[in-house]
Amino acid sequence: MLFNSLDFFIFLPIVFVLYWFVFNKHYKLQNYLLLVASYFFYACWDYRFLFLLIFSTVLDYYTGLKIHDSPGRKGKRFWLWLSIGINLGFLGFFKYYNFFVTSFADLLGSMGLHTNVWTLNIILPVGISFYTFHGLSYVIDIYYDRIKPERNFASYSLFVSFFPLLVAGPIERATHLLPQIIKERLFNFQQATAGIRLVVWGLFKKVVVADNCGIIVDSVFNDPTAGPFHKIIGMIFFSFQIYGDFSGYTDIARGVAKFFGFELMLNFNLPYFSRSIAEFWRRWHISLSSWFRDYVYIPLGGSKKGKPKAIRNVFVIFLISGFWHGANWTFIVWGGIHALLFLPSFIVRTSKDTFHQPIVLPGRWFPSFKTVLQILVTFILVTIAWVFFRAETLTQAIDYLSFVKELDSPKLSAFEGELNTTAIISMFAIAFMVIFEYINICRPKGNFLDESSGRLFLLIVFILLQFAYFLKGDSASFIYFQF
Repeated sequence: MLFNSLDFFIFLPIVFVLYWFVFNKHYKLQNYLLLVASYFFYACWDYRFLFLLIFSTVLDYYTGLKIHDSPGRKGKRFWLWLSIGINLGFLGFFKYYNFFVTSFADLLGSMGLHTNVWTLNIILPVGISFYTFHGLSYVIDIYYDRIKPERNFASYSLFVSFFPLLVAGPIERATHLLPQIIKERLFNFQQATAGIRLVVWGLFKKVVVADNCGIIVDSVFNDPTAGPFHKIIGMIFFSFQIYGDFSGYTDIARGVAKFFGFELMLNFNLPYFSRSIAEFWRRWHISLSSWFRDYVYIPLGGSKKGKPKAIRNVFVIFLISGFWHGANWTFIVWGGIHALLFLPSFIVRTSKDTFHQPIVLPGRWFPSFKTVLQILVTFILVTIAWVFFRAETLTQAIDYLSFVKELDSPKLSAFEGELNTTAIISMFAIAFMVIFEYINICRPKGNFLDESSGRLFLLIVFILLQFAYFLKGDSASFIYFQF
């Protein structure tokens, strides 16, 4: 069941009405309703994997209790590593088994040892990377006494499987979401209208920006004869496709959660206005980058054990982050590229300073020339790295980037026919999105989408809905569902 499908827009009002008008006597009844709705939502993808989700939930619920109740550190450590081992074991089997087997066979082949490998036709359970990380953060936080275990199984199950964030995040922490689950929730009109704004804006970014850009991107990446002009356009459009797709999903998820009285964490904070790669990772997929910081980087020693180990730790989290996205060397290389790009600001310790400096000074509408140049350079570097993320193989990515040798090629004709129309729609949609988000940067009151409704917003909502209806691209699943 996709957020941008008719099925979801039938499912959502039914749950909303039942939640506020039938099960509104007590928050526990509402939790039971949301839990059933979440399991139904997940079962619509493939009911067989619902049992895997429930098993993972039971595992982390039980081990969380055992970690807390064990009298000694040795017992706590046993239950912690049992949970980590089983969770990562399932994730590794479903997501990485074939990758490891074929990579090992290729390694032997490079040494002249040829062997037959046994690969499996494995279907990747949707959302497994996300709900696995939900559970892992929960048991790790209990182990370090950051939280106490939730003894109500239904409440904990809802934390893991809450349907707005179940299949593609954001990766919520128990410290943030569980307190909201275990308390009374009252309907808040302003919160609900803010949710509508987020849903509409997310649909625009997904349906109008991402899906239209995706048509151009697919045509370029699937055409081995594409010229340098097409490849440059394809790179740029993919940058906005993946941003519109993933941040659009997150906006819809946050908006839907608001309908039920929940606040999910901000997962994207205008990443393409970043002035460095370090700032980009403070603004892009915030829930994942902060997860790796808190549960991998810091436990490895962070930056407190000398510069060499700190640099090692940076490479570790970026390579793991790349591998988390998919079982392909392209993702690992993508993570490695970002590690290399991140290191300069990390070494000279400017990674935090830039982020806390305003992009546009208060009372002004335009940034300085230096800021514009920094944003442009960062966007170009991120866009080049995205080629490895989008390509199916390393060879394809390298061949794609070889366009720099062909810049004097006569193959600079623009798109024709239907593709040309789609490219024009995409460019106008991108421009609208960028201008809208830039205005948010300049506004002293903060995010326009989180404020109380007004006449101006009602006009913008109407315009966005018209965009979404008349300019929608080919309906497609969200990119991050595959991760």
